[in-house]
Amino acid sequence: MKRFSILLTATIVACSLSAQTLNVKVGNVTYLFPASQAGVMTYSDGSSLTVMGKTFTLNKVSSMYVDETAVTDDAVSVVYSGSSASITIAGSVAQYLTITQSGAHVSIVQSSDLAQEITYTLSGSSSDGGFYMEGSYKATVELNGLNLTNSSAVYSGAAVHIQNGKRIKVKPLNGTTNTLTDAASGSQKGCLYVKGHIEFAQSGTLNVYGNTKHAIKAGEYVTIKNATINVLSAAGDGLNCEQYFLMASGTLNISGVSDDGIQCDIEDTDTGSTGETADHEDEDSGNMYLQGGTINVNVTATAAKGIKAEGNISISGGTIGVTTTGSGEWDSDDLETKSACGISSDANITISAGTITLKSTGSGGKGLKCDTLLTISGSAVIDVTTTGGLYYNNGTKEYTNYTGNTDNVDSDYYSSPKGIKAGTKVEAGKQNNKTTYNYYGGIVISGSTITVSTSGTNGEGIESKSTLVISGGEIAVNAYDDAINAASDLTISNGYVYARATNNDAIDANGNCYIQGGLVYAIGASGAEVAIDANSEDQKQLYVSGGTLVAIGGLEKGASLTQTCYSASWSQNTWYALTVGNNVFAFKTPSSGGTGMVVSGASTPTLKSGITASGTSIFGGVAYYPATVSGGSNVSLSSYSGGNTGGGNFPGGGNNPGGGGFWH
Repeated sequence: MKRFSILLTATIVACSLSAQTLNVKVGNVTYLFPASQAGVMTYSDGSSLTVMGKTFTLNKVSSMYVDETAVTDDAVSVVYSGSSASITIAGSVAQYLTITQSGAHVSIVQSSDLAQEITYTLSGSSSDGGFYMEGSYKATVELNGLNLTNSSAVYSGAAVHIQNGKRIKVKPLNGTTNTLTDAASGSQKGCLYVKGHIEFAQSGTLNVYGNTKHAIKAGEYVTIKNATINVLSAAGDGLNCEQYFLMASGTLNISGVSDDGIQCDIEDTDTGSTGETADHEDEDSGNMYLQGGTINVNVTATAAKGIKAEGNISISGGTIGVTTTGSGEWDSDDLETKSACGISSDANITISAGTITLKSTGSGGKGLKCDTLLTISGSAVIDVTTTGGLYYNNGTKEYTNYTGNTDNVDSDYYSSPKGIKAGTKVEAGKQNNKTTYNYYGGIVISGSTITVSTSGTNGEGIESKSTLVISGGEIAVNAYDDAINAASDLTISNGYVYARATNNDAIDANGNCYIQGGLVYAIGASGAEVAIDANSEDQKQLYVSGGTLVAIGGLEKGASLTQTCYSASWSQNTWYALTVGNNVFAFKTPSSGGTGMVVSGASTPTLKSGITASGTSIFGGVAYYPATVSGGSNVSLSSYSGGNTGGGNFPGGGNNPGGGGFWH
């Protein structure tokens, strides 16, 4: 012991020199104490040494030496190397940390007395290691070229496990690529798990493989700024969080997952001794804010959602691409079918900007769905495609892309493909022997460019389970079933609207339908009822009071036409020009459609066929507005005062003279 005492004395003397650092090494852990901070070091009973509040048992100290190593306060470094890891701890936080190590598995527990933020820098590589941190103060975790796999389920099995209910900033350092992989078994909720909230920052890259449950899991909110996050596999969700999810910038790519791509739940918090939980619906919980950056999600599981929120979703920027390929499934708990969806909310969705591309190929799949109100405004570009057919399952029989009749089938047994669906229709009771309903939410569109295509059996384009209001934007829908449908009233007062249904009505309101303004080009199917339909069976009505209108297939019987409408014959695959005042709308007719054409405008229109057109292309290239036209021949217009047969006897409409006066 005398020899150690002499060494200690020499070390203390050396540490009195400026810019010197005392290194105390215990196993693979090195503590760094700057001479300028070390102060008085206490040597007690010949067995312990206390430096800056950290007490060392001397028989566990492997070495002490002084050098000129630079020390960054409040910093911890963990360098992984195969089956081991070396740890370096700044003296400013040494007294607050308890280190446990097993091979390359590192555990750091912070004292409750810690009152400053520590930055943990993880680097190196290990095929059987992990990082566990527990504490009650916020922290930063820097990833500096880290390649870490937890293959033995130590410390739950996560690659990085932060059992800390505060803010954890995760920073893949600029110019670095980092990879995390968790164990194939264990109790981990995620390969990267944080009990509190995660803030991703910096512009490096993080790759995550989740082999047991989620790839990334946070008990509270998650934000992403600048970083590139690649979720390459997950046994559960790609990213799962509570409270809220915020995408401000950067890139998030998700694929190879067995459940949803991104899921944000309403936080359930234990209230204490009762064991009950309380929904924090009055807080910012269950919500998503997609403001910028790039999100790419590809999910293949049955009934999986690309982006799913129990609360509201707000999209105000960025580029979002979601593809779902899974079919529907029977939910034995709720006793109903569920289907895949690109973006889904249990509450409201609001879109004002950004580029959104959604594709669903599975049976019953949907593009965009919310249970209450969908509001689209501003300058977003939205492109939705579904190709799957009807999904049918009554708990004992399953059919994908079902083509049978569902008129007398309980709606819980099937899921129809939809491009965009919003609102809720709830049975309220009986009145005069008829079922009555309450309607909630719906769809309000006042801006943006929206393109929807649904080609599978029973695929509807845009459906509101309540009211639907269009007062702006450019909307182009090509659908197998109804192109645009509302369970209650439907109103178009402005904007550009193109609706084509190949097997049903183009625009269909189960309440009243109001055409008050804007530009509307509606094409109903051959054999369908009409191009624009209202629920006249329940004493509802179609009202045309304004706008520029072209309706191939005619209008609902008994329509109130306070703006004069005219009928004409039409030919397939032909360019026409409708001139109303000084405005020219050029449009191409389809290869098939309902009987007759109805046109209308604010003043008496003229119609030409066989024209050549140019100008501002709209509706995916089937029209120009405003248009410049040349050539063509005049088409005779006759007064139109009512509905028609819907074209069942005149496939393509080309052989029906006039088209007016036929009632259905």
